[in-house]
Amino acid sequence: MVSSELKAVHSHSAKGTVLNFNLGPDEISSIVDSLIHEGKKIQDAVAAQTNPTFDNVIVPLATRENEQSAQYLVVTFLQNISTDKGVRDASTSAEERLNDFEVESNMREDVYKVVRAVFDNKSEMGRVGPEDRRLVEKMELQYRRNGLALNREDRRRLGDINKEILDIGVHFSRNINEGDGRILLTRDELEGLPDSYFEGRETGAEDGVEKYVVTTKYPDLVPAMQLAKREDTRRRLLHVEETRCPENIPLLQRAARLRLQAAQLLGYKTHAEFVLEENMAKTPQAVAAFEADLRKRLNALADSEIAEIESLKKADKSAAGETYTGLYIWDFRYYSNLVKERKHNIKDEEVKKYLPMTEVTRGVLNIYQEMLSLRFVKVADAPVWHPDVEMYEVWEATEATFVGHFYLDLYPREGKYNHAAVWPIRPRFERSDGSHEYPVAAMVANFPKPTPSTPALLKHSDAVTFLHELGHVFHSICSVTKWGRLHGTSTEHDFVEAPSQMLENWGWEPSVLRRFAVHYQTGEPIPEDLVKRLVAAKNEGAGLSNLRQVFFGLFDMAIHNTTDSNVDVKAAYSRLREEVGRFKNGDADSWGAATFGHMMGGYDARYYGYLWSLVYSADMYATRFQKEGVRNAQTGLDYRHEILQPGGGRDASVSLERFLGRKPNNEAFLRSIGLRSD
Repeated sequence: MVSSELKAVHSHSAKGTVLNFNLGPDEISSIVDSLIHEGKKIQDAVAAQTNPTFDNVIVPLATRENEQSAQYLVVTFLQNISTDKGVRDASTSAEERLNDFEVESNMREDVYKVVRAVFDNKSEMGRVGPEDRRLVEKMELQYRRNGLALNREDRRRLGDINKEILDIGVHFSRNINEGDGRILLTRDELEGLPDSYFEGRETGAEDGVEKYVVTTKYPDLVPAMQLAKREDTRRRLLHVEETRCPENIPLLQRAARLRLQAAQLLGYKTHAEFVLEENMAKTPQAVAAFEADLRKRLNALADSEIAEIESLKKADKSAAGETYTGLYIWDFRYYSNLVKERKHNIKDEEVKKYLPMTEVTRGVLNIYQEMLSLRFVKVADAPVWHPDVEMYEVWEATEATFVGHFYLDLYPREGKYNHAAVWPIRPRFERSDGSHEYPVAAMVANFPKPTPSTPALLKHSDAVTFLHELGHVFHSICSVTKWGRLHGTSTEHDFVEAPSQMLENWGWEPSVLRRFAVHYQTGEPIPEDLVKRLVAAKNEGAGLSNLRQVFFGLFDMAIHNTTDSNVDVKAAYSRLREEVGRFKNGDADSWGAATFGHMMGGYDARYYGYLWSLVYSADMYATRFQKEGVRNAQTGLDYRHEILQPGGGRDASVSLERFLGRKPNNEAFLRSIGLRSD
């Protein structure tokens, strides 16, 4: 059911059905009208069935999801990448309208009645295949978790709550995207930053003095926090970052309260209890135990790391004739980086020279091609949303079988999503005639742009991020499911990061690095000694950096695993960051929670999953790839077939056991961050 407004366009150079991202506000609005009209028509027809079966109830509902998903995802994706504010606004409005419609759809008692009839029909459930049965089970559970077992008044209240939460999420994310901070600083105030940082940088006058504009976008913020020698500069810049989007604090406060109300209407004690029912962890108690055990182990590592950092800062203060008053949050990146430089003689500026974006892109794509037995073809004159964007076809490596498309949008610009993430734009699904649709995914990032004198150069951490995000891309591209609802990354939330996290290990393999790390001027490969130093520094600061992740997870649970409807999100963030992260916040008022996009971006009561899934990623890597070789083609195919291909079509625990040959354990994870598994 393709609306007239969103026709498939065919590039003369691209294989398969190519999506159209060149939409104006009126076209977006018209597409939404069509999606809602067609959706209602299908639901009405399904609800009217007097003899509900899989074929006349489940198939039409799931086919609607299959066929409409790309339209839905394109019109809502545009708010994150369009250069036209009018289009971004229209995309935001589209998401609000579609969210409202989905809430209404999930609350339709008449549709649930026929879905439940199929679910309860043992004969009907027995005749369909495993993925079909899973689809019915997921549908029935979704309706039940949306309150269809409640009385009419409670259902109405729950529907209103869910609509408001979704609206809050749209506005919260948009505020972050549109609300970049900026500060004017002199070259002296930015002492420690390399010359390349200033090339082509915007300037502005303040009090008659020409200064450099530093924004809170990652390519500006992170190098300054790592390299600026003056503590006051780091403090001021971080304050700009952490006082963005004040309007988001009451939004998050309201969302936490509404989530609790919704959970309690459904009979759960807390929002976390409601969320975790569908995850591998299952209960808040399991998450709390995991976080507490890991925090205890990490504190032992962090003790020595804090001592090292403290000695460096005390020496700096003594040399400047100033009083040492403690370690502050704006010291974390700077002194962690300084320890790495001094202990391992590793400087980002040295490493960056060997990581030009063009070579990293080529090398990383080659890694994925080899490992997954695929072949990528860059599309010439591709129909993309910005000149920086690249589009690729994906083919089977040894046969003329087309697999799908992916897009790379790698550089920052005004109004663009300001972190790194992947959007599955279209799932692969089967049609009734036996044909199938091809999957599409887009990676959006904010890597450093070229300067007037150098090409785009990446830090090693950027290259690792590239590997990670492409892991999500190929989870979508390689998944083979009958139904779009179960495709790709539609797995348990505390498993979804594991496939991408596992691929980060390739960024630390000397043999892999040497394949694409070459000097941007001479073409010389990265020196072996530098690679050794880089790998040796891998776990430097692992205690503190992982405690930071524990903090985010504990904050998430503090506001979502509570029966207190008035929990103070701003105060909880500040208190826990200081207690868990072990750096002082300082005296200035700030609200870092306002830009913690995960809390309104699908990670509510789920953030622990980043560390939880590391257990699985480390086990997969150590058990198979490290033992059998990172370039072992059969291991790569096993990974593709057992981990990526099933998507959410079966439990992640089954996929893990089939790939590992046993149940997973945490031994490899603890070793990977320098801890013993005792």
